[in-house]
Amino acid sequence: MVVALSTGWFNNMARCGHRIKITVNGKSVYAKVVDECDSVHGCDDEHNYEAPCDNNIVDASPAVWNALGIDQSIGEQDITWSDE
Repeated sequence: MVVALSTGWFNNMARCGHRIKITVNGKSVYAKVVDECDSVHGCDDEHNYEAPCDNNIVDASPAVWNALGIDQSIGEQDITWSDE
């Protein structure tokens, strides 16, 4: 299970390779931080030409959402996360 964190939370790669705990609706899972969701730049080749993300995003793999029982068709879900 892997996640990308928005720029500030990614903290200049300080969290890259570390696990975080994600909690929603009383369920928790651990996921490894593997990338940054760029909330500053975006819209270039390096960022797959996607728009910059919000500054409070945890972009998780489907395995994370499945483990938490989240319906991925909802789009966005309020969660909490913490360093392991």
